[in-house]
Amino acid sequence: MPVEFIGAVLTNRASEIHDGGPPVDREYFRRIVRAHEDGDFDRALVALASTIAEPMQVAADAAAHSERLGFLIAHRPGFIAPTVVARQYATLDQFSGGRVALHTISGGVDAEQRRDGDFLEKADRYARSEEFLQVLKRAWTSTEPFSHEGRFYRFEDFVLATPPFQQPRIPLFFGGSSDVAFRIGATEADTHALFALPPAQLAAEIAKIRAAAAAAGRAEPPRISVSFRPILGATEELAWARAERILETTKARIAAGGNLQTFRGRPAEGPSEGFRRQLEAAEQGPRHGKALWTELAAALGAGGNSTALVGTPETIAEALLEYVDLGVTTLLIRGYDPLDDAIDYGRDLIPIVRQEVARRDRERVAAGEPLIGAAPVGGAGWREDAGLIPRSVEPAREAVAA
Repeated sequence: MPVEFIGAVLTNRASEIHDGGPPVDREYFRRIVRAHEDGDFDRALVALASTIAEPMQVAADAAAHSERLGFLIAHRPGFIAPTVVARQYATLDQFSGGRVALHTISGGVDAEQRRDGDFLEKADRYARSEEFLQVLKRAWTSTEPFSHEGRFYRFEDFVLATPPFQQPRIPLFFGGSSDVAFRIGATEADTHALFALPPAQLAAEIAKIRAAAAAAGRAEPPRISVSFRPILGATEELAWARAERILETTKARIAAGGNLQTFRGRPAEGPSEGFRRQLEAAEQGPRHGKALWTELAAALGAGGNSTALVGTPETIAEALLEYVDLGVTTLLIRGYDPLDDAIDYGRDLIPIVRQEVARRDRERVAAGEPLIGAAPVGGAGWREDAGLIPRSVEPAREAVAA
């Protein structure tokens, strides 16, 4: 099935190698939103941290200055009641014409959670996220008032007067690499998000998610999203030279005490499972497979999405397609030069991947084989039963049939 591309829109130029300037640079922000829309991204991630702009406000401005681009808006359960979250996201979904998805982040760093007043331990945060997702799905789909009394949330006679534009509800992403995260994502989410790992290691994680989905009685497992940091060059030599410059700049900024708090992991506190697995891959060596490079992840303590793919657009496309063949349906790609890289991805990388996926799908259809990411033969299709199909699917279906 057609692959979904997600980028990231930031309110300023900040990255591991750049100071950001003002916290909100409106001109820059609208340029990067436009770059994603023009570059044929399906969605753009609107990130969340205690040190950056509030994501719902950011997404609302982005939606007002775009027409087709969807937005994957990060949310940490626990700070706002799920009934209020349901109303916020449904309202923006209406105003944007169905371009909203919610990315659930349970929280992997205690200090970051406590800045906003959350002192629950990690296991309790995951339990809260599970209850949050269950309530949220019911809030978006129930046509009658309902009450709830759980461990973390309690309310009476709630009904959503403004339902989502997307029916039956807004898509839900969930992130995490621990066993409990796999269980919750496999049970409750539409898409489970993972950090980049060498293909064999990622295949093992996908297998765990699928097994957890089967144990939960799901007919289809969640789709799989994987996050990468592509570093493009016109030649292999230029790409690797650029990668080394990015690494040296990052190391110099760390040594100088640069403000990389948003981008760096915190191993001293006990890194999250996703961070830890990226670091384990780095310990096995700097290069894996066709293009995966872990030295930046190692330098940054695997802070968030920090594992790179390095090479020409053709090389990186080939590497991404290897992950698609594992069952990955969503590729989250963002650069170390956020705006320029988004433009380059849209011009040079995304078209190659889309064309090759469409070609492979045509061959599978001709051979009578099921499409990767689709339901088994006779099923409802790639989440078609839930109406949770990315914007790019319909044009790509036409290409498959051609």
